Amino acid sequence: MRTSKAGDSPRILIGLGLIVAMLCSTPARAQFGLQLSGVGPINRSMGGASTAAPIDAAGALYWNPAAITDLPSNEMEFGLGFFIPRTTLTSSLPANSIQSGVPATNMAGHTGGNNGTFLLPSFGLVYTPENSPWTLGLGLYEIGGFGVNYPVDPRNPVLNARSPYGIGVGPLYTQLQVLQLAPTLGVKLTDTLAIGAAVDIDTGSLMIDPALFSNPSLVQTPIGPAPSYPSATNGRYRVGAGFHVGIYWNPNDTWSFGASYKSQQWFEKYTYNEINISGQGVSPQFHLDLPMFVSVGAAYKGIDRLLIAADFRFVDYRDISGFRSTGFNQRGALEGLGWQNLFGLSLGAQYLLTDALSVRAGYTFALNPVGGADTMYNLGSPTIIQHSLALGASYNVTQRFKVSVTYAHDFQSSTEGPIILPFSGPVHGSSVKNTATADTVLIGATVSF
Repeated sequence: MRTSKAGDSPRILIGLGLIVAMLCSTPARAQFGLQLSGVGPINRSMGGASTAAPIDAAGALYWNPAAITDLPSNEMEFGLGFFIPRTTLTSSLPANSIQSGVPATNMAGHTGGNNGTFLLPSFGLVYTPENSPWTLGLGLYEIGGFGVNYPVDPRNPVLNARSPYGIGVGPLYTQLQVLQLAPTLGVKLTDTLAIGAAVDIDTGSLMIDPALFSNPSLVQTPIGPAPSYPSATNGRYRVGAGFHVGIYWNPNDTWSFGASYKSQQWFEKYTYNEINISGQGVSPQFHLDLPMFVSVGAAYKGIDRLLIAADFRFVDYRDISGFRSTGFNQRGALEGLGWQNLFGLSLGAQYLLTDALSVRAGYTFALNPVGGADTMYNLGSPTIIQHSLALGASYNVTQRFKVSVTYAHDFQSSTEGPIILPFSGPVHGSSVKNTATADTVLIGATVSF
């Protein structure tokens, strides 16, 4: 990072006070739906704010391909995150609410998920040939996903046993993981203005059980015909692609600005080889793309050793497959998740304590894409995190080798709505609540050359 002319302690305190004021006055919301707000320990510790603040290879590649032209040196960055989500599902159902005698008494339950730990790898490589305006980059990172693993709970109506043994969907298991490879090219048009572009090559894995998006079989139960869904776990990785363009302007040593457009990521349909409850072969399929992002950012470097950055983002979920539609169709299959578009804000600050040690803090918010009425359709995709705070540090072991570590906490968020049944719709007096929180520890190393 380039620093400004030396300042005094009062100016530093004013700058830090400005950061605190911004964080405290913002209605904090975090992960951008199913996509991560930042990649690697350095970018995540800045809350993902890097559209106009390129301080590491992975973060610049992820958010603004033009910004890679302003990194202080060629570098190769490696990172690994350990993401630990915690989710709970609460539901209630009044007696006789489905039909007379079903359920016989009031039902209510609160169940925690056994979700495990997810690995978040990241890699960034940026290289500028000597005396060349061109900069080459290559990014590889986990960019998002979701996952839950709930057991059967006889007291919890939604996680009650499936037809023909009960009235629920449990056990419930989902997992989506998406990796992205981004060959990138940036060029300085002038000493202060640069543009860049990247090709986004994706691979995704989606597993869901039960596959509510498939057409169910009708089975006879003591209360009449009921839907039975196959699983969707016997599938393969699917390929997706998109593109990413950006512009970066660094007019002086005090301010820098950036903007980027990340296109929708178009994926193949996820398809599966399964059997239904009658033992017949079925092939559930679901089309799930990733959204378009527009980001604009600014960074301030007018205080000695201090960098302040802010990114504003718009995310388009309403116009892509898998999210634009919602509800069960006439055949009992779920048509989509019904997410809304969202706006987000990433704030970050970095302070150089010494020439070798830097510390960072980041804060992220994003509007919740899941409305209360659509809670039932998103039990397996609890990407509703609204508040996130990250703290990190980097230490230069040598002039060319740096290690970084970050801790991030996603504060608890929830959505609540009615239980909705295929064919019959919302159940009067019922309730289902989805709650999520998470912790992430990230470590990494950077080699400059």
